[in-house]
Amino acid sequence: MNQNDQGLDFSTVIASTVHDMKNSLAALTQAHSQWLSRLPEGQREGSEQGVMEHEFTHLNGMLVQLLGLYKLGVNQLPLCPDYHELDDFIEAQLAAQQNLLQHRDILASWRIDTASPLGFFDRELVGSVIANILNNAIRYAGHALLITVSDEGEQLVLSINDDGPGFSQHMLERQQDYAQGIDAQSGSTGLGLYFAARIAALHERDGVKGRIEIANGGALGGGVFNLYLP
Repeated sequence: MNQNDQGLDFSTVIASTVHDMKNSLAALTQAHSQWLSRLPEGQREGSEQGVMEHEFTHLNGMLVQLLGLYKLGVNQLPLCPDYHELDDFIEAQLAAQQNLLQHRDILASWRIDTASPLGFFDRELVGSVIANILNNAIRYAGHALLITVSDEGEQLVLSINDDGPGFSQHMLERQQDYAQGIDAQSGSTGLGLYFAARIAALHERDGVKGRIEIANGGALGGGVFNLYLP
């Protein structure tokens, strides 16, 4: 019996299963949306709807990350950078989270402080990172989120600020070790930050790779996530 007869590689099985789960979640989300549209208007805005919307988005984000990490592992995640209008990019990210923001009564704003209105990056990959970070920020924010885009040296910096309790000291101290295992208090695995760091590092110019950084304080006094793109 040769090696090919011994069964599929386990990571391939997991990736295939995750892909099927993502399709099932998409069908479930669509069915929920259709069911919701048939309810009387007064029954569409309950807190339960906000929880379901948030968890649908959260689950989808985790599945996207798992598929992305698998593709990174087998070198099947191509980088396709291009020039993008920064205001259009940020508005699109917030629009995708609009239902969650409304359900959580969170005011989201953005500000661009760069010399150029354009950024050079892979829109889909960076968008998946921002979507995940926004989803987590919405989970922990009090009433406000702020996205800023600025220049630091030769790098573009996308920052997501919230007014929540901020990152734990444990996460701040170990932020170079993003795959940290499950935090017993928050339930965080660090997978989202690990995925973000890998996507950032794919962006490279003149030997400088992209990176991420987390901190507390910032413009709103809570958690701050910074994505640096060369």
